[in-house]
Amino acid sequence: MFDEKYQGSLVTVFYSIGSNPLINWAIQCKESEYRFLQDDVMKSSVLQIQSQNVNACSISTPSKPTDSLGIRLPFFTMLMKNLGRYFTSEITVLDDQNIRRRFRISNYSKSIRVSIHMCSMPVCLTEGWTQIQLNLADFTSQMYNTGFVEAVRVQVHANCRLRRIYFSEKLYTNDELPNEYRLYKVKVPRVIPVSTVLKKKAIAGKKT
Repeated sequence: MFDEKYQGSLVTVFYSIGSNPLINWAIQCKESEYRFLQDDVMKSSVLQIQSQNVNACSISTPSKPTDSLGIRLPFFTMLMKNLGRYFTSEITVLDDQNIRRRFRISNYSKSIRVSIHMCSMPVCLTEGWTQIQLNLADFTSQMYNTGFVEAVRVQVHANCRLRRIYFSEKLYTNDELPNEYRLYKVKVPRVIPVSTVLKKKAIAGKKT
């Protein structure tokens, strides 16, 4: 989608304001809810995704499973509201070994799990609006000892409200971002550091 376009320093894949925010997204929702509504804090339209089962409702981009985002910017940021229920999201990347790796975060996982194609990590979400930030290049290097090439796919499951999802060349402070990218009173969720993951992997290796 973006591989042949000039990417600059910021690339947005979802923004809740506009005529058709989900134009490049596939929607899979069964016995669940997704709708745009006016958020009291953000004072604007946002997308709400809710379901008793997080796997029963999700949005993903590109809309075609065979397509790739082709985004070379390594930092992923999602501006979202914690609804106090189970939530999960997944980012697929391509590395320099031509292997697709998936990084999955959720607030219900209790431990870190790393396999050849997937790394699952718990995330601690505070109440209200927050932002999730991931250094995809760092995770790819530390977990798989390979180089990050591009982001291939983004999938967001219930339960949350979404304002914006974007990629960047570096992590920006609020003051460095354009107004429409800012989230004031930001509470950054705690993702378990890569160093902790590596220590656990080393300990597990010694036991075997």
